[in-house]
Amino acid sequence: MTQIHLPDKVRYIITKLEAAGYEAYAVGGCVRDSLLRRTPSDWDVTTSAKPQQIKAVFRHTIDTGIQHGTVTVMLDREGFEVTTYRIDGEYEDSRHPKEVIFTANLIEDLKRRDFTINAFAYNDQSGIVDAFDGIKDLHQGIIRCVGEASERFGEDALRMLRAVRFSAQLGFSIAEDTRSAIRALAPSLAKISAERIQAELVKLLVSDHPDHMRDAYGLGITAVILPELDAAFATQQHNPHHQYTVGEHLMQSLLHTRSDKSLRIAALLHDIGKPSTRTTDEDGIDHFHGHVEVGEQMAVDILKRLKFDNDTIDKVQKYVRYHDYKPEANARSVRRAINRIGETYFPQVMEIRRADTLAQSLYEREEKLAQIDEIMRLYTQIMEARQCISLKTLEITGNDLIALGVPRGKRIGEILNQLLDEVLQNPENNLHEYLIEKAKEML
Repeated sequence: MTQIHLPDKVRYIITKLEAAGYEAYAVGGCVRDSLLRRTPSDWDVTTSAKPQQIKAVFRHTIDTGIQHGTVTVMLDREGFEVTTYRIDGEYEDSRHPKEVIFTANLIEDLKRRDFTINAFAYNDQSGIVDAFDGIKDLHQGIIRCVGEASERFGEDALRMLRAVRFSAQLGFSIAEDTRSAIRALAPSLAKISAERIQAELVKLLVSDHPDHMRDAYGLGITAVILPELDAAFATQQHNPHHQYTVGEHLMQSLLHTRSDKSLRIAALLHDIGKPSTRTTDEDGIDHFHGHVEVGEQMAVDILKRLKFDNDTIDKVQKYVRYHDYKPEANARSVRRAINRIGETYFPQVMEIRRADTLAQSLYEREEKLAQIDEIMRLYTQIMEARQCISLKTLEITGNDLIALGVPRGKRIGEILNQLLDEVLQNPENNLHEYLIEKAKEML
């Protein structure tokens, strides 16, 4: 019998429920992750006990979803969701069951779960309960629905995007019957809230296989949740610098970007403006003039539509705006670039530029990468030397100018920016006395 190491608190919950005369098992993703020797992010417990019976067994509980049978058991300020075995009634909105029926049968509960690899239950007495060949699918690396795929997706349309997300996280393929059902039912994703779509999209993008977004496109999912990506896949790039469609270039960019939410989103969207700006010259070469400006606005619109937080939107906007900005590989140009982009964002912008380059053709690739390396070497040198690259570190302030007789107003800003320009050219001139004299010359 396969043994899984249950955390002490999970074993305590199961043991207490069993001692009170009920069945109880760890269930779902935590069992799957344990079988894959991954560390579960959380542990869920399912039980034959009804919500009020669960509450009677444990001293501290929270009614987190009691109408659906879920009670959170608190142990030393840590919460564990404990849910009564249940059968879901008819689904009316591709998300919520009209009613929930409690059952004493574990298998009936497992039948309502989305995928075979998420339909495991486990306790130390019974071992793994696997009613739907989930172990086989786990070994073969397959995402397959429990029972009829069309029924599972009809119950909750988000499961279609979850199928792609799990395939990306685990490196699994999606079973053909499950794929067919997704193709047929993908339009029903329009009923799902932007917040739920966003959460799954982020998990997919920060996974080990973010390019499985390609599957979301091929299965008709992005046509509903991100139609701009479909336009990207349909756009050729006949240009020496490129070898892929815009969409495939974005997939390759994702593979060369580290697993950071804002960076991966920027990698996905950095060229999203290309389809609408494509022109072809008389030699058959494609150009995308203005795609950065168009793409920046599109990226912002997409993230707002998907209800992303302002911090993420600000970062992605900055990364997209400057991903194609190419300073010369000398200290003056790099200082100006840091000033323009902002020292907080500069390294990340260069990461996106590197990923962008690695996703292009081999044409001049080595030269491009060498330039990026040199720019980053200069960036490190500039930052370690604490050279002035913004008004914050300029050795003269607006108060100094007021003391010289400059009236309050925009003239102060104009003089400070002129002095900053001088220091960006020659960092050794960032001296209070020198800048005071230069300011006097401007009066």
